[in-house]
Amino acid sequence: MKMTLDLALKMIKAARAKAKAIKVPQIIAVVDEGGNLVAQHRMDGAILASIDISLNKAFTAAATKTPTHVLGAAAQSGGPLFGLNTTNNGRIVIFGGGYPVQDENGEVIGAIGVSGGSVEEDMACAEAGLAAFN
Repeated sequence: MKMTLDLALKMIKAARAKAKAIKVPQIIAVVDEGGNLVAQHRMDGAILASIDISLNKAFTAAATKTPTHVLGAAAQSGGPLFGLNTTNNGRIVIFGGGYPVQDENGEVIGAIGVSGGSVEEDMACAEAGLAAFN
């Protein structure tokens, strides 16, 4: 299975619905297994900085096959991945809102990244998008 535009749009629609429900304008990005953009949506009123942040959250989740909030815990000072966020030309994001997307065999086929609210809000919207895939 591959990440397709149809799958990406389905995930974006679900993440956007959650963002509307919690009244937080978000930017939602979906990438393929190589971290390449498949689709990105900017809700009216979403902060401009979140364009790159959402894409980089998705890139990070695809590239590491790990949710971004999990990386954050390991990347703290003294942690085994300290400094991880300084690699890949600064594209690695170590706070919540990015999740890998796995097919029925557990293979990572892409990722979703959401930015625009608090970390908890970003995670909730990304999880809604991920649930639409599953």
